[in-house]
Amino acid sequence: MHFKTTFLLVLFAISLSACSAQKQEVPVVKQKLPEFSWDKMPLYMHMRKSTAFTKKEITYLSKFPLITFEKTTGSKSSGSTEKGTIKAAKAVKKINPNATVLYYKNVVINWKGYKEDEDFLYKHREALLVNAKGEKALMPNGKTGFFDISKDYVREYWLNHVKKVTESPFIDGVFLDANIKVLVPVFFNSRVGEEKREAIKTGYLSMMADLDTQIGKDNLLIANIIRVRSEFEDSGRAYLKFFDGSYLEGFERGNSGMNYEDYLAKGIEAVQKSAREGNVIAMSLGIGKGLKNAVAGIDDARKKVNINEDFTKRLDYLLAIFLVCAEKYSYVYPHDGYGVGSSAVWLKTFPQYEKKLGAPKGYAKREGYIYTRSFEHLDVTLDIQNKTAQLDWK
Repeated sequence: MHFKTTFLLVLFAISLSACSAQKQEVPVVKQKLPEFSWDKMPLYMHMRKSTAFTKKEITYLSKFPLITFEKTTGSKSSGSTEKGTIKAAKAVKKINPNATVLYYKNVVINWKGYKEDEDFLYKHREALLVNAKGEKALMPNGKTGFFDISKDYVREYWLNHVKKVTESPFIDGVFLDANIKVLVPVFFNSRVGEEKREAIKTGYLSMMADLDTQIGKDNLLIANIIRVRSEFEDSGRAYLKFFDGSYLEGFERGNSGMNYEDYLAKGIEAVQKSAREGNVIAMSLGIGKGLKNAVAGIDDARKKVNINEDFTKRLDYLLAIFLVCAEKYSYVYPHDGYGVGSSAVWLKTFPQYEKKLGAPKGYAKREGYIYTRSFEHLDVTLDIQNKTAQLDWK
């Protein structure tokens, strides 16, 4: 081979090697927004299981484009919720690398199962919220406490914890819960008084702003935030400035001196506006009846349902509510609770989920309490006054 030719080949090989090294040094940028398609019903998954998921369960989970692993996930089998969530996320992504997985972290409640929280509180017992008498503030269960996020070092710990978990390549963002408890006066006023409650709210707003600044660029931030409340002029939409979208619960449960249909109509309007603005919507709709021990208008806990003819009508009604709101990056999860051991819909795929949907032909139209909307393969009629729906698949 000619010397000049050999020399050029060597230079080319060195150049390729250098390019390869440069590529390896470039950090992997997470895909912030979940995958989305109108082909079928866009579904969301939200669940918890304290022991390890089986292969069958992981295969089922891998079909969802957006997944939240709730508190206690893997805490018994992996030693902590942190490790359990990452392990489950890794297993899902081995099957479906494009699935978007969210880590559950409450903004204020000290739920058990987080090893790092336990270590932090062992050194800083004063980080827990107390009332003016020095008594520990508690959840309605009488045993679960709260982090005092009015304190700078507590917020700093919380932020560092979340940043550490989201550094995992298998975690794509954070699901933020109990925002409503912090923002409406009634919950903490009765526990610690107005002055302390206001300090907690101020701390929360600072913490969410810092969270968005510190990890929001590459991580999906979904908050349980849109809610029709008399305290919110815009159903909480103003707080979306910190987040990429909202999870929804208690969507039908009125708590603002309004009848059912007016309450639901206001919620639908808020979601429609937010979805059209490009926010991610993770709509969780309860199939079963609400449990009595849930805090009215704030929490959403459900009884296990029976899958029968009434179930099908109820499922159609919930899907119709979703479909008159949905835009790109909207997902739905009709549920009867988040614990896999007590759910009748866990591991189930219903016919409505598998039928062709197609893109919407326009926004939903409203006449009184009746909404209509057409998709490529489906016409939807929703009557929220009579709580009925018609799904006409083409």
